[in-house]
Amino acid sequence: MPWQKTFTLPAHTKGMHLVTSHVVKECEEGLKGIDIGIFTLHCLHTSAGLTINENCDPTVRTDMDMAMDTIVPESLPWEHTDEGPDDSVSHLKTSLIGNSITLPISKGRLVFGTWQGIYLAEFRHSGAGWGGRGQGRKVIATIL
Repeated sequence: MPWQKTFTLPAHTKGMHLVTSHVVKECEEGLKGIDIGIFTLHCLHTSAGLTINENCDPTVRTDMDMAMDTIVPESLPWEHTDEGPDDSVSHLKTSLIGNSITLPISKGRLVFGTWQGIYLAEFRHSGAGWGGRGQGRKVIATIL
């Protein structure tokens, strides 16, 4: 039976944030009894993304943030800056990282590699953008 839930991840400052435990807790009900399935998580914002990566060493997260800042610097002459100098920058970084992830489900649990976890990639300096600064990021989880 398909299952779906929309919830809000806590507000974070700019950077890569490990949110695995929060996501798993929010989705426990939907995972129960699923022997084999597919889990998707989609961020409902255009200035934050989701990705799966190393969950043990926090320097991976700071390195990823540094690399994204190098690849897409705020110092370019951006035109879309309605919400500040990080506006277009955040949109482009989200397109590069993506705003959805997919994981297999086995015996009621999300299947990760040994050191994998779910990151919220927050690209705005002050958290959630337009109309929602500092209010966290809405995501929608779907289980099939």
